[in-house]
Amino acid sequence: MLDDPESAAIFDFDEIADHLLEQGAEVSPAEIHGCLSGLLAGGAVAESEYGLHAMSVALGLEVYGELAELVMRLYVATGAALADEEFEFYPLLPDDDVTVAARAAATAGWCRGFLAGVAHVVEGDGQWSAEGREALEDIAELTRAEVGDDEAEEDADRSLVEIVEYLRFAVLNLFAEREPAVVGSRGADPTLH
Repeated sequence: MLDDPESAAIFDFDEIADHLLEQGAEVSPAEIHGCLSGLLAGGAVAESEYGLHAMSVALGLEVYGELAELVMRLYVATGAALADEEFEFYPLLPDDDVTVAARAAATAGWCRGFLAGVAHVVEGDGQWSAEGREALEDIAELTRAEVGDDEAEEDADRSLVEIVEYLRFAVLNLFAEREPAVVGSRGADPTLH
């Protein structure tokens, strides 16, 4: 998620995947992080309990124990990364040693989660600028990301790197567009939806 080896170690994709497997959840760490990112980009407050509750509602997923604590920490860290002036926000996706097809599938899941998070806090698309609506449409298209049968591994990998970089800045721009709402009460009461 973050371009900082220390921070990245705190939020290990495989560790979160193991927790999800233990709890019988049929969602990936990428989809969870996408949802948390979407909540924040939609203008939700960066309070850990709110993030856990809103993610549970948006994804229809109840988590508990260590995983719940991890999700709450991830939500707060994601909010900090999105607000960071150094653009340190990165989607939480599998490492490069995973096949490009698996990384493309995770990217598509991340985008699905992101849209679910945004939809949880934003009603309709009229509240976005034209650029914001276009970015959301692009992210919706990326929910179908996959590697073509005839695409060479190296070309697919290069394309995926470009897609993730575009996605990263699209999310940062969407967050910047809605950021003033974070200061207000939006999302402060998780029962108001």
